[in-house]
Amino acid sequence: MKIALLSYSTKPRGGVVHTLALAEALAAAGEDVTVWTLGRGGDSGFFRPVDPAVRLRVVPFPDVEGEGVGARILRSIDTLRAAFDPAGYDVVHAQDCISANAAPRCVRTVHHIDHFTTPELAACHERAITEPFAHVCVSAAVAEELRQGWGIRADVIPNGVDARRFALAAQDGSALERWRARLGRYVLAVGGIEPRKGTLDLLEAYALLRPSTPDMRLVIAGGETLFDYRGYRDRFDRRAAELGVAPVMLGQVPHDELPPLVAAASVFAFPSTKEGFGLAAMEALAAGVPVVTRNLPVLREVLGGAARFADDPAGFAEQLRSALAAPVSLRAAGRALAAGYSWEKAAADHVLLYRRLSG
Repeated sequence: MKIALLSYSTKPRGGVVHTLALAEALAAAGEDVTVWTLGRGGDSGFFRPVDPAVRLRVVPFPDVEGEGVGARILRSIDTLRAAFDPAGYDVVHAQDCISANAAPRCVRTVHHIDHFTTPELAACHERAITEPFAHVCVSAAVAEELRQGWGIRADVIPNGVDARRFALAAQDGSALERWRARLGRYVLAVGGIEPRKGTLDLLEAYALLRPSTPDMRLVIAGGETLFDYRGYRDRFDRRAAELGVAPVMLGQVPHDELPPLVAAASVFAFPSTKEGFGLAAMEALAAGVPVVTRNLPVLREVLGGAARFADDPAGFAEQLRSALAAPVSLRAAGRALAAGYSWEKAAADHVLLYRRLSG
């Protein structure tokens, strides 16, 4: 089959990570795969090398100074739509609301359900759910949200996890020591400072944790996003100053450095308020790092007994404190859980879906 996978960015966001890993697994299974995306800010390639068996089409998308979120969304859709030609593909599979709006008659993966107030974003989100002719969700919990909210039945195909990559990082003593020498002991969060990531709750939890573990630092990595969260970041900075804490902001971490950064952490914090699967948390489990996450149905479904769950900053502080003394058995359970998800299996399930839809 000739398959087009569409994304909206070259940056290391969860949906982009998913798109590339799925594309490579499909290509390894013998499928003809092309990934289409927008090259934001002058990007001509993705944040990491991509298997040459996968064709890449990066559509230039230069920044426009002063452009608002709504205008940027509309320009993103128009730019990708103008460049993408569906002719010749047996399957067109969009991985986000921008690419689903840009592609006619597509399969859509709904990673999680968002609720937007910006009119252009709200309309983009709604069309990207109602117009595709078939839907995939990476967890049963999100599929149920889709059923209840729109009466749409989605196929559930969980994410894969590159568990071996993170497990091997946990065995690389020199790489672990490099991060620990730089940061000491630390609680790690990945995804930057934004409302969906629950970063303000994590800040409050860290302030509560700090008196009992004064040598523990809060480290936040990542943060590339399409949206403007400067107001939320300002609130975060003001609250950090009020609490007298100074989180370490790493920004985007090079692809090869992320696994040892995760593996060297004392605990991985994942306070997201909306998730479709929790890939970053699963990668931490693969590295043998205890995980504390938001008590969401989807994360209960996916992470089960391998993680600790909390509802508010006080709960997060308590669970972070407990996770620092996590028994070996819990770490082993996390590694085993992560190892059970493979991109090969995800790709095989996608191929079955594609064949059923085209039949």
